[in-house]
Amino acid sequence: MMGRALIYIVSIAFIARVAASGLPDFADIVESSAPAVVKILVEYESENLRNQEQIEELPEYLRRFFDFRGGPPVPRERAGMGSGFIISEDGYVVTNNHVVENARQILVRLPDRQEYDATLVGTDPRSDLAVLKIEAQDLPALPLADDEQLRVGQWVLAIGSPFSLDFSVTAGIVSAVGRSLPTEMGDNYVPFIQTDVAINPGNSGGPLFNLEGEVIGVNSQIFTRSGGSIGLSFAIPASVVRNVVTQIQETGVVERGWLGVSIQDVDRNLADSFGLDRPRGALIAQVGGDSPADKAGLLSGDVIIQFDDEEIETSADLPHVVGLIAPGTRCEAVVIREGSEIAVEVEVGGLGANQVARVGRGVVSDGSSTVLGMRVAPADPTVLSELSLAGGVEVVGIESQSPAAEAGVREGDILTRLGSRPIGRMRDLEDVQNELIPGTSLPARLIRAGSPLFIGIRVPTADD
Repeated sequence: MMGRALIYIVSIAFIARVAASGLPDFADIVESSAPAVVKILVEYESENLRNQEQIEELPEYLRRFFDFRGGPPVPRERAGMGSGFIISEDGYVVTNNHVVENARQILVRLPDRQEYDATLVGTDPRSDLAVLKIEAQDLPALPLADDEQLRVGQWVLAIGSPFSLDFSVTAGIVSAVGRSLPTEMGDNYVPFIQTDVAINPGNSGGPLFNLEGEVIGVNSQIFTRSGGSIGLSFAIPASVVRNVVTQIQETGVVERGWLGVSIQDVDRNLADSFGLDRPRGALIAQVGGDSPADKAGLLSGDVIIQFDDEEIETSADLPHVVGLIAPGTRCEAVVIREGSEIAVEVEVGGLGANQVARVGRGVVSDGSSTVLGMRVAPADPTVLSELSLAGGVEVVGIESQSPAAEAGVREGDILTRLGSRPIGRMRDLEDVQNELIPGTSLPARLIRAGSPLFIGIRVPTADD
């Protein structure tokens, strides 16, 4: 009885402390900020079915909340909607690119039910942002926060129109920052904010607020198995929004910083092989010819640990940092090269909105020689030419439970470097084998499905 009483007393004390600490009251934020949050109504050409299909999948009792303006859509048109917010008193509005993409007509509805035809000023598919303009003056506008102060665990608030339920408010906390997620163009220039705020179809393009009423992000994506919120939502941070919006307003297009490298994460074995104290940085797997990185002297095998005074902990950090730098800016990259830390000055290039990377494909050839559990053979010259490789050997077999198998080497990989030595032909492997030191790790540079990849392979000891 005494134990139960103690638990009861402790529980009451905990509840009292929570109450005394004062949980946030969002009412003032909603009252001051909601007038600048808008609903985006869109008419699409029939080939863009995304939003209409979402509507048609809803239960009948929810469909009635959707405004089709004049009845059900005719076969040549589809209706959609999303959210947005006003950023200037003269009528500039921010939303998601996917909300207005391929739109035939865009309508902006304010909380007081006023409606305005909107002009599309510009879009940026890489960040999934769009800027609209409505002809109005003296509008309420929302400030963008300095999201560098964003902390995991802090309270945040979203306002939007999920499932066309106008100007709904949901709240939660920041779950993580700097999340790397591929965009529609397959890159990861956006360091997403992850929250557990309930975000659903229709919230897209709406603002995410901090407790000061500042916009810290634009709600853009959710992870879901049901079509509704399961507590995994992602917002584009204010720093990206500010950069993209400014460029669209000033020039109509968006450019971002570009190095011209293929990169990967550093695991424990690679960290050991490159002389790093722990797994960190962005490992350069390939340097594009005549790219900013190439001109600066960056090399395949360099590990970038700092760029423009920003620490690079994972490979995902590098595009986030570089992408926000204006093309033509000279920056310092700190890299680990052959165990030593050096500084390299780089003039950042520009990546246009429509530039994409090309990926090739390799094939398997015959022959045999074995190193670290890899059975390799001369690579097909035609394949090397297609991949723009001067040389390399192909992995045609993997011994089970070998160092190569444990490291993740696969049949069909083309080996172009092992340790500090380039591998252009079979005889190059003989020199490497004579220099293997038991207990150490070697970086192996491979070409897999046309793309470069580094893998750390541990040299076994007599006890292994």
